[in-house]
Amino acid sequence: MSNNIYKVSPAPHLHEHKSTRNIMWMVVIALLPAMAVGTYSYGFKALFLTLAGGLAAVACEALIQVLRKVPVSVSDGSAFLTGILVSFNIHANAPYWLPIVGAIFAIAVGKQVFGGLGNNPLNPALLGRAFLLASWPTLMTDGWKATVKESISGLSQGVMTQVDSLSSIAYTKITSATPLNVVKAIRDTTMFSDVANGHTALEVQKTIFDGLLDWPSLQNLFLGNIGGCIGEISAIALIIGGLFLMMKHIIDWRIPFSYIGTTFVLAWIFGGMNGLFSAGIQLPLFHILSGGLMLGAFFMATDYVTTPVTKRGRIIFGIGCGVLTITIRLVGGYPEGVSYSILLMNLATPLIDKWTMPKAFGEVK
Repeated sequence: MSNNIYKVSPAPHLHEHKSTRNIMWMVVIALLPAMAVGTYSYGFKALFLTLAGGLAAVACEALIQVLRKVPVSVSDGSAFLTGILVSFNIHANAPYWLPIVGAIFAIAVGKQVFGGLGNNPLNPALLGRAFLLASWPTLMTDGWKATVKESISGLSQGVMTQVDSLSSIAYTKITSATPLNVVKAIRDTTMFSDVANGHTALEVQKTIFDGLLDWPSLQNLFLGNIGGCIGEISAIALIIGGLFLMMKHIIDWRIPFSYIGTTFVLAWIFGGMNGLFSAGIQLPLFHILSGGLMLGAFFMATDYVTTPVTKRGRIIFGIGCGVLTITIRLVGGYPEGVSYSILLMNLATPLIDKWTMPKAFGEVK
């Protein structure tokens, strides 16, 4: 009898034939629909900004690896993907140096300072966005570019006409605001003090709030006819990319579904203007279709390195992201909470893994 029958190898014993290079480039492919919508909506500058971020990330990683005297691994696509994701979180009117600086910070400080791919505790692309938002908040949150259909707020033309007849100040402010910025603004009735024809600020507020939730406006969110960051505006394009990654078994369904589902439920419970459970079905839909939720849920919260490895842990991670996102959106100072929510849950990942990791066979407490 051959002795080979007694030879064993260390775990894991199951192997799926996917390399890091294959996975990273698959994710890049999955982002192409969102890139196509961004380019169509904002013009070729959106594409050039995205490529600038991607190439800057590749150059930065290669340079650092040369200086560290380690093998240059930029062909695996991870640096290029990080640069694209940084650029996707920037609007199309941004200067070209902004995604370049963000991508360099993401690679140098978010990734290479910890030893490279697999060692970073935080998502590098989100760390790059957080750095840009803290350093140049006006450039990151102002000067939004209208889409090819000249919409920034996503409000349908009929609603915009109605708002204009009620308050010229409200019309001016929401014309240049993204959907989440509009929601944040209308919770403050004092900004609509200039009203016409005897209408109150509360009436203006209700008109805008209801207008955000009418089906034409929700359709704009779904298709991408809204203002926002380059890669986040089209929910359908991001859903297509996310489903592609699930079909290819690149990402697990647990984090995006628990993240989106938690945001939906909490928006339904707490998001209404008239107390608990006062929101209809449209408001939860608004919250999951607007901002960076789809981009974050499918492409950032599913990062292998910075998220839990257990199935139960991934559900906890997604729920935590949803709770933090809706909390920031409804009561925080920022209109959007996706980036900070994922970064905060990245910090909790080691603890979640510790709580949810099953005991080894035969292990005694």
